[in-house]
Amino acid sequence: MPWLTLTVDADEEHAEALSEALLEFGALSVDLLDADADTPDEQAIFGEPGEAPPRRGAVEPSGAGGAAGRLLPQSAGFAITSDLASVVDSPSRMASGYISNVSQLPHGVWQHNRVSALFDNDRDVAAILHKAAGSIGLKNLPEHRIETLADNDWVRLTQSQFEPIRISARLWIVPTWHVPGDPDAVNIVLDPGLAFGTGSHPTTRLCLRWLDDNLRGGESVLDYGCGSGILAIATIKLGAARATGVDVDSQAVTASRDNAAANRVENVQFYQPDNAPQGSAEKLLAVYPYDLVVANILTNPLRMLAPLLAGATRQGGQIVLSGILEEQAQDVMDIYRQWFGLNTPVFEEGWACLSGRKR
Repeated sequence: MPWLTLTVDADEEHAEALSEALLEFGALSVDLLDADADTPDEQAIFGEPGEAPPRRGAVEPSGAGGAAGRLLPQSAGFAITSDLASVVDSPSRMASGYISNVSQLPHGVWQHNRVSALFDNDRDVAAILHKAAGSIGLKNLPEHRIETLADNDWVRLTQSQFEPIRISARLWIVPTWHVPGDPDAVNIVLDPGLAFGTGSHPTTRLCLRWLDDNLRGGESVLDYGCGSGILAIATIKLGAARATGVDVDSQAVTASRDNAAANRVENVQFYQPDNAPQGSAEKLLAVYPYDLVVANILTNPLRMLAPLLAGATRQGGQIVLSGILEEQAQDVMDIYRQWFGLNTPVFEEGWACLSGRKR
């Protein structure tokens, strides 16, 4: 069954109200995007963890460190749904997350917004837009377009976008629906999901290559901010004796455990910080200093967590840090130098990977 899509540009005064009204009058889901995304006028409205969001109305160029730049996938928009069950097999299900009510939206919207709504193909979309616009006090109907979205096998379409990823001569990331090209290689079976870490992002590849080059076998490993669990799972497959993954997101912990089971790896455990057997991340890390600590998160959390991560690394142990923009690398290095002798950074596509050994 095909769907109908409506695309409307709205200013910051009306974007949220229009989204809510479209849902009220029959939209299955609504996407709210920065209409200036990928232009010099792109606007950041999400700050890094631990930092206040950028000032409302402030413009930050793409890649300058706000979430409208390069920090997070899907960060230039968010999806709102009226009924998740009704769109499970629709294109809107492919979004990385859902917000059931506009009141749950992050603080603020963009100055120029693109509202995209999905409807069943038997709805009078033009009439719904007219009604929604009138309900929020818009005297003139905003510019818009209505298009037909053909039905598709959305699962198969999604799968077609993810091919096996070669990390190194022997290390591959392979979706479950693919047969490994080299069964003798180190193949990590991983499907794209809600948790970050599929091997397609430069920071994940940088960390995986470091692991492939430097693990010697028998190490204890901490993966802090484990996401999908890909790095912890890789360490076990590359010979580490045991690995622990920690993430604040319960979905990431669930995804990591599922991925570990799919890869049939043992001696790897995943926790949220306050659900660790020791009672807290601090106690977990203090009791068990690790041979290797890996943290592929974001620059500001890496700044704040520096004492914790350094304390989790045994003397003579190693640390690997990523999720750092190239221009942020020196700042992070200056912080970690008080504990570690650091190697020359490695860069890929504007991202940095730092590593060093604890003195």
